[in-house]
Amino acid sequence: MDDFSPDPTDPARASGGVALVTGAAGFIGSHLVERLVSSGDIVRAVDCFSPYYDVRQKSDAIRPLESLPGCSVITADLRTCDMNELLDGVDVIFHQAGQPGVRASWDRFVPYVEHNVLATKRILDAAVRTPIRRFVYASSSSVYGDAPRYPAAEDDPTRPVSPYGVTKLAAESLCGAFAVGWGVPTVALRYFTVYGPGQRPDMAIHRMIEAAISGDSFPIYGDGRQVRDFTFVDDVIEANLLAASRDVPEGSVLNIAGGTATELLEVTGIVEEIVGRPLRLCHRAAERGDVERIGGSTERAQRLLGWAPRVSLANGLARQVEWHVSRRAVRRSA
Repeated sequence: MDDFSPDPTDPARASGGVALVTGAAGFIGSHLVERLVSSGDIVRAVDCFSPYYDVRQKSDAIRPLESLPGCSVITADLRTCDMNELLDGVDVIFHQAGQPGVRASWDRFVPYVEHNVLATKRILDAAVRTPIRRFVYASSSSVYGDAPRYPAAEDDPTRPVSPYGVTKLAAESLCGAFAVGWGVPTVALRYFTVYGPGQRPDMAIHRMIEAAISGDSFPIYGDGRQVRDFTFVDDVIEANLLAASRDVPEGSVLNIAGGTATELLEVTGIVEEIVGRPLRLCHRAAERGDVERIGGSTERAQRLLGWAPRVSLANGLARQVEWHVSRRAVRRSA
């Protein structure tokens, strides 16, 4: 992995067009980079490789990208790096980087403020000085908290019930403020429970599949009746590409939800069927900041982007199980 150094012979600089993807070694970011490069785009893939989870998974995700033509992998910390250099020649920014995790945000708040709010502000400041075509921000359904209605619409009240959700809402609000105050062409996408191959190891479906394959127990927080709107990663990538290319109002906020609102216990049943063995469930007390039911209306995304989710929950879970099985085989043979 190379440190960032602008190359005056870079064809993207000559043409004035390049996509910057932050959080490129993460779950969604790595999928996005791969899709952009496969479409012929020139990409700067940026990550600071923070140790929130095992950096080996990030390394595994970024390694194939390093050899892709048109992709430059950059190790940089958005809190401190030279943003003017990073954005030089950039046409579109996909800001996927951030500090994830609802539960951990209660005890370690400073990294959430720095990675989610300060870093976003620094990129937006630089975007004011750069003639970009679009700034796509990865927001979260956590901004809703316990939404007053279901499915939640973008104009419904935002009342996050975790520090993580507070920081995601703050960064989303910064995007809106820069759109109004400086004309930065931002679009915020509120992701609803993204899953699929490469999912973060702290997320429920990842842990659930690993437990099903290994025979270990899987912890259920609360009664397991929590409803989530699961969204397959490929559908999220498609939403990002449309948000970058369609003519949408600056400062727009869009729900990106899978239309698969399902109780967690139902998901365990689907995973058991795919893996072919029962899960050993271990019930634990409900966690602070864990909402009971969340789902998103995608009417606005359909109207402005022409986007709708395509991957069913059963098919998406099958593809994620396949990834887990393949990864285990590779690590056994290493």
